[in-house]
Amino acid sequence: MLTLVVIMIAVALVFDFINGFHDAANSIATVVSTRVLSPRLAVLWAAFFNFVAAFFFETKVATTIGKGVVDPGSITLAVVMAGLIGAIAWDLVTWRLGLPSSSSHALIGGLAGAAAAHGGFGVLQGGGLLKIAAFIVVSPLVGFVLGLAYMAGVLWIVHRKAPSRVDGLFRKLQLVSAGAYSLAHGLNDAQKTMGIIMLILVTTGYMAKADLSKHAPWWIILSCHGAIALGTMFGGWRIVKTMGARLTKLQPIGGFAAEGSGATTIIGASLLGIPVSTTHTITGAIVGVGATRRLSAVRWGVAGNIIWAWVLTIPMSGLIAALSWLVVRLFI
Repeated sequence: MLTLVVIMIAVALVFDFINGFHDAANSIATVVSTRVLSPRLAVLWAAFFNFVAAFFFETKVATTIGKGVVDPGSITLAVVMAGLIGAIAWDLVTWRLGLPSSSSHALIGGLAGAAAAHGGFGVLQGGGLLKIAAFIVVSPLVGFVLGLAYMAGVLWIVHRKAPSRVDGLFRKLQLVSAGAYSLAHGLNDAQKTMGIIMLILVTTGYMAKADLSKHAPWWIILSCHGAIALGTMFGGWRIVKTMGARLTKLQPIGGFAAEGSGATTIIGASLLGIPVSTTHTITGAIVGVGATRRLSAVRWGVAGNIIWAWVLTIPMSGLIAALSWLVVRLFI
């Protein structure tokens, strides 16, 4: 049993690595597209803040994943494994297509799909899933509104300044905003894998069910943040191109506004224990920043393709996970 548990935890950390790899674009697309940092330095900057996020705040998002999506009593190792397979498969498909889909919702969809295949739809936690589903809409809208507001605010502050001075100032400030966004990304996303690992330990009796409501053990926290940071260092360059260049054209002042508004949204959600999509949030923020110039500055066709990926993420990862469960249950 211990060997199986170790293998399961390793698979969870593989998902965490792919999450960082897939979502690297969220953290670095703006700072790379504005040429404030080279791609190599940008991923190192993002990976550092992904990791140090381990030392901030409570692990409330991990608790939501551990007990707020599926009834913990109905979880089996086959369900967890199939859920991870569904999430990893969808992440790789959307990475190949260059679409910034949500790794968070892929994991939630995978876990829900595998659990429903195993125990029926009655095992799903309606309240937790409803809150997560609501934030599919809420987080990009909040990101959009804050991006619009941040951009309008900084433009008003600097409107009498020389353009060259403004550009130089925000090239420095964007290092701060990029670090803050990467911190927020690590804070929210790494906790989702923490929740999965805690579910594995509860299912196999290595952790009490009551411990799902407690602060995650430090070995889990550090391993999850280490895996997502390592994934970020490898970067998902296909998605960086979509986020940083194809969606709208950004200057350092716009990059600062987008990252600042995205970080504010994600940290706020993390404090509430809500597993939001960092992808949805930063996309909304970038569109909000672009819209301050004119609506035509946003490439709405690209935005439409991204939204389709959002809509399909939970059902497709859930379907892949449900089909995977039919096979995995024969071996676990």
